Amino acid sequence: MGRMEGRNEINFGNATILALGKAFPHQLVMQEFLVDGYFKNTNCDDPELKQRLTRLCKTTTVKTRYVVMSEEILKKYPELAVEGLPTVKQRLDICNAAVTEMAIEASQSCIKKWGRPISDITHVVYVSSSEARLPGGDLYLAKGLGLSPETKRVMLYFAGCSGGVAGLRVAKDIAENNPGSRVLLATSETTIIGFKPPSVDRPYDLVGVALFGDGAGAMIIGSNPIRDIERPLFELHTAIQHFLPDTEKIIDGRLTEEGISFKLERELPQIIEDNIEGFCDKLISISGINDREYNKLFWAVHPGGPAILNRLEKKLDLSPEKLSASRRALADYGNASSNTIVYVLEYMLEEKKDITDWGLILAFGPGITFEGILTKNLTI
Repeated sequence: MGRMEGRNEINFGNATILALGKAFPHQLVMQEFLVDGYFKNTNCDDPELKQRLTRLCKTTTVKTRYVVMSEEILKKYPELAVEGLPTVKQRLDICNAAVTEMAIEASQSCIKKWGRPISDITHVVYVSSSEARLPGGDLYLAKGLGLSPETKRVMLYFAGCSGGVAGLRVAKDIAENNPGSRVLLATSETTIIGFKPPSVDRPYDLVGVALFGDGAGAMIIGSNPIRDIERPLFELHTAIQHFLPDTEKIIDGRLTEEGISFKLERELPQIIEDNIEGFCDKLISISGINDREYNKLFWAVHPGGPAILNRLEKKLDLSPEKLSASRRALADYGNASSNTIVYVLEYMLEEKKDITDWGLILAFGPGITFEGILTKNLTI
């Protein structure tokens, strides 16, 4: 399509994704059992709230999720299930350790697939909206992996659902401006930072209970892959970011004495629908593609929720299979915030029958911020 045709040819100098990895906590939650378990663990018996959560669990299309939260944690910290208690210290104690453990595991999996020594990693980009500490999780990840103290680190905190693609954009810039570098991008998230009992005063909290999951993701990014050693998956051609003025309250998160409080406004899917076509057209036009045949592209979209995917599909008139990897990731892992784009890309590679030469990696987060990368598939 357009002047950028070419199959499986690498543009040397452009960053490529060289490997993917993921990790999860041990606790698997089946969506059909979530409602009873959540209300039992929070000692709530409000039938109206229970009915509302039951409906939400069906509409989110999530089937399974992994979570750090467990009965053991609630026995040790029963105050986490009580309304209004200052529990941010306890939450951060749990979250800081959990996200580091998952990030290390995902990174080790990724490095193993990459096939080069861990000592060849020159940079780390670490993304999380689930911890807060000094030094940050980037240092604990580097230490846990046994990276050189000379490894250069960048940390992105509280970028929310767009964090994974924002981190990929930063890793791309680092790789392309530091010849020979190899960048480890790691993302790690847990919902414990915002776990709360149900409340009639916060009905929007139930959306998060029905939708969000925990886990970690990792990628290795570098330019000029070494033939016969590295196996590039995607070339990252062009990356852009755009925030929508005066929408900063649509995705609102605050760190309080009770942990993080999130509020998602109902108009979020509509705002994304109203702006997605212009954003994608800008990304495509910057890159030199001279038509807008969206169904000739593959679409790796962060699955913020089914309403966002449905509206994007309708607005751009995409064939249903174009978002199948995003829908599959949402069903299997929930919205795992910054991690989820890794799971989408893995499923996309599995579903090779639907992946074309060129595509877009997209995510939407607080701001409202749009992140997009024009990407070339190198596996076909």
